[in-house]
Amino acid sequence: MSGPDAAHQRPEGVDDATVEALGKLSEALEAAEVARGHLYTFHRLSGTTDLTLGDAVQQLRDAGHAELADRIDRELVGRNVIPGHWTFQIVEAYDDGYYATFKELERAAREELVGGRRHLYEAEMKEDRRTHGAPGHEAKPDDLRT
Repeated sequence: MSGPDAAHQRPEGVDDATVEALGKLSEALEAAEVARGHLYTFHRLSGTTDLTLGDAVQQLRDAGHAELADRIDRELVGRNVIPGHWTFQIVEAYDDGYYATFKELERAAREELVGGRRHLYEAEMKEDRRTHGAPGHEAKPDDLRT
């Protein structure tokens, strides 16, 4: 009977509480990853907004509404999204601060407690939930070849 590969097996002497705690830490990191993705989406959409706004300003000028176009251009085009910041600065601050610290501490916890192994909680959950020997329920990719 096949099981997880060595990289996804609990080291000798590691208890359930530790595996569960590391699983929760991994879950929290995954949420931070999703938040980071949304932050990058915000960054991209804000850039698109500003460029599209510039096009709208030019179209207003071309349509004979120079005064309104000038006001929008002056007050909104290129404006900081929060005081002193364009979105690239927000992304960089998140990446270099909170996110980098989170990634490092999650890695350090895994190194200290389980020799750096990742996703032990999920690997054990897979073993508990899969139907051993059934097609589509292989423990690892290598099992497809046997």
